[in-house]
Amino acid sequence: MATSADVEFAEFFDSTYAKAVRVARRITGDAQLAEDLAAEGLARAYARWPQLRRTETAEAWTLRVVVNLSIDAGRKRKVQLASVDSIDHADSIAIRMALIESLRQLPKRQRHVVALRYLADLPEREVAETLGVSQGSVKTHLHRAMRKLKIDLDAQMDLANIDGEAALGTD
Repeated sequence: MATSADVEFAEFFDSTYAKAVRVARRITGDAQLAEDLAAEGLARAYARWPQLRRTETAEAWTLRVVVNLSIDAGRKRKVQLASVDSIDHADSIAIRMALIESLRQLPKRQRHVVALRYLADLPEREVAETLGVSQGSVKTHLHRAMRKLKIDLDAQMDLANIDGEAALGTD
């Protein structure tokens, strides 16, 4: 017989799973892996459900877990880049990996704000409510994070272009 906690979790699962998959897919670019990572994140939420169900941040906690799992999976996939045949596909993966690395370098709060706003597609108001901060704080964190990501990604792309020219002998 299902307990009220089980029923609550089933409702939570139904309302959170699609967002979790969307977040993981945007980070990893792999639909199947995204489903696996979302399921893992929700399994971890279920393991903590007695504590999480009493909070208003269960969804945010779960999405943060999925973001972290996705970033970890992205690091592991970096090793596989050498075996990719298609240059366009390799470029796409390289850009995705550069973004993951840049996201990893952000301070924790900025990383969470970016993940919830742009990867989970939550409006700033919901990001603020989820993290227990003001909307102004969310805007400040987003501005700082986006500025840092742009600088980091520009530097990584410049470095990649220099490395690519050197490999081609076109210094």
